[in-house]
Amino acid sequence: MKRRLLQSSCIFHQNLKITQLGRCGRIDDAIKIFLGMSKKNTVTYNSMISAYAKNGRVVDARNLFDKMPSRNLVSWNTMIAAYLHSNKVDHAYGIFVKMPHRDIFSWTLMITCYTRNGKLENARQLLDSLPCCYKRDTACWNAVIAGYSKEGRYDEAKRLFDSMPVKNLVSWNSMLAGYTKNGHMCSALKFFQEMVHRDVVSWNLMVDGFVQLDDLDSAWDFFVKIPEPNIISWVTILCGFARKGNVLEARRIFDQMPSRNVASWNAMISAYVQNHKIDEAAKLFEEMPRRDPVSWTTMINGYVRAGKLDEARKTLNEMPYSDIAAQTAMISGYIQCNKIDEACQIFREISNPDLICMNTMIVGYTQCGRVDEAIRLFEKMVKKDIVTWNNMIIAYAQVGQIDRALRIFEEMEERNLVSWNSLISGFMTNGSYLDALWCFVLMQSEGEKPDQFTFACGLSSCAAVAALQVGRQLHHLLVKKGYVNDLCICNALITMYAKCGRILDAELVFKGIDHADVVSWNSLIGGYAINGYGEEAVKLFQEMKLAGVAPDQVTFIGVLSACSHAGLVDQGLELFQCMIQFYAIESLAEHYACVVDMLGRVGKLDEAFELVKRMKIKGNAGVWGAVLGACRTHGNLELGKLAAHKLLEIEPDRTSRFVLLSNMHAQAARWSEVHEVRALMKESSSGNQPGCSWIELRNQLHTFLSADSTLPIATDPRKVLQTLMAHITNETVSCSV
Repeated sequence: MKRRLLQSSCIFHQNLKITQLGRCGRIDDAIKIFLGMSKKNTVTYNSMISAYAKNGRVVDARNLFDKMPSRNLVSWNTMIAAYLHSNKVDHAYGIFVKMPHRDIFSWTLMITCYTRNGKLENARQLLDSLPCCYKRDTACWNAVIAGYSKEGRYDEAKRLFDSMPVKNLVSWNSMLAGYTKNGHMCSALKFFQEMVHRDVVSWNLMVDGFVQLDDLDSAWDFFVKIPEPNIISWVTILCGFARKGNVLEARRIFDQMPSRNVASWNAMISAYVQNHKIDEAAKLFEEMPRRDPVSWTTMINGYVRAGKLDEARKTLNEMPYSDIAAQTAMISGYIQCNKIDEACQIFREISNPDLICMNTMIVGYTQCGRVDEAIRLFEKMVKKDIVTWNNMIIAYAQVGQIDRALRIFEEMEERNLVSWNSLISGFMTNGSYLDALWCFVLMQSEGEKPDQFTFACGLSSCAAVAALQVGRQLHHLLVKKGYVNDLCICNALITMYAKCGRILDAELVFKGIDHADVVSWNSLIGGYAINGYGEEAVKLFQEMKLAGVAPDQVTFIGVLSACSHAGLVDQGLELFQCMIQFYAIESLAEHYACVVDMLGRVGKLDEAFELVKRMKIKGNAGVWGAVLGACRTHGNLELGKLAAHKLLEIEPDRTSRFVLLSNMHAQAARWSEVHEVRALMKESSSGNQPGCSWIELRNQLHTFLSADSTLPIATDPRKVLQTLMAHITNETVSCSV
């Protein structure tokens, strides 16, 4: 008897340990205890199933459930709860219908599973089919009310609330929470006043609702009227003031709190961190009587945000225990500063990285150009979420593997707006502008609503291919959706209209911006430049200075390019000197290319070449291309030959520059040099890139590749061109006669 009691006591303590380890995320330790137990009872299996479920290993939980020698009601409910936590509704229902018998907890779990996943009709059907003995139990009713409220279906929630046979305080608070958490404070206030009974939760919901709307006056009015405020009341109002940047008032509230728990200290430290007061946060952190993982993680995050990575790492090293959230915060900090090796070191120290940690590393590998490592990590991951898949779309697109990015997108079981935006951005980054626009259309046909980023990508793609009519349609959509006042969108509209040759429309958009930033000014200056409005670009640059907006490198690329195209040499040279001497802006190769082109257009080749020789940076294709173009215009073959050879070193696969040089030699009747250049082209290049043209007709873009006869429509333009050439030849002959 004594031996059996000792054995039962041992099993009890082992079961308890499994439960505790599962809650703390130490699933491997829980498994070791489970496997090492010589005797197991039903509670042991239930505890292990729960531990698996809490750590996202629902497949392992189900396998263990199926192997159980015997099951009780708790076993079935635990398995339903496992599927509930993993949002696997169909699997949960499969367990529910097989149950030999159910209690009210079984029904509540299944209804909650439906409501959490937005399947409210299914939840309502289950509620209506409740056995009579459970009809007066409020738990199921409250779950459906909460589901309706979460989805904003307040009328249905209220009708269900009114029809409840029995209401408790949780019922009233569930209804109230639906209003407050969705920002409907007028309805919330009316409902609150109708409540027969209220508790501190009711008051806290009202305070939090006003805090979420940044109405601190109303939040404070409610807070001071709470009969017996608890810790949550104080922390809620404290966070409200911190969120508005009033950290002094938040600290005053913190100091007035009658009692503080660790959450209170964490809230105040977080308030300092949010408002960039890292020294005050550190001081309070040192004063804490007790710290939990949130305290350490908040402090590490604070140091990371302040750019103090050494202090963050020191804090991480001082932690008395390992915590994956804190380690992930440190990894994120290193990634933000492009210290991927340090991030990898911490990542390797984590024995069981979670999904967030691995997603963070994939982002880090991608940002640092180590996409192969991102792919390897992706392939090793047992569990992936939508963030993982989205990150891989970005990773493949970044290294030019847009086909693999598209394959990842197509393999996704679930997509969200970020998925579409990542793919559209990937197409755009890789020059597949028409595919980006097609993807934009496809996402809407599949019911996904574009946001500002989607529209910005769409407008940029329209700008790249001069698709004016499509761009105008996007503009109309933006007006309907209320995005037209978004600064990023306005800047994209300016660029789109400018690149489509509609500079007046670009000006109208610019004038409609209340607070234009440097990108807005740059967009219009660049628009003037590409449309040949040099004087207007210079005038706008002067207005920009008067408006107090500091120009940047892009500003000067635009205005120098405008001066080059308009022949404003003196003004251009003056602006170039102003950029270097007055604004102390570092000269880029693009700036030199503009000035070289400017001098070359007016025949000042010697000055242009001297400028190139004095450059402190290495010339790019733009610089030497400008030299070669000027040489062709003014017949300087020797300098042109030098420029062409420089271009060959920079762009060995582009032969268009050598075609230009060959034509220059041909015009001078230097046929031996022509053959020499042609031979060099054959040796150095794998072949010319096919020319590509497109035309917008009836809101559709038609593309044509040179020497591509596969398209049925391609023969028509060729016939038209042949006819035109015949007419031109006849006219030329007629004029000469």
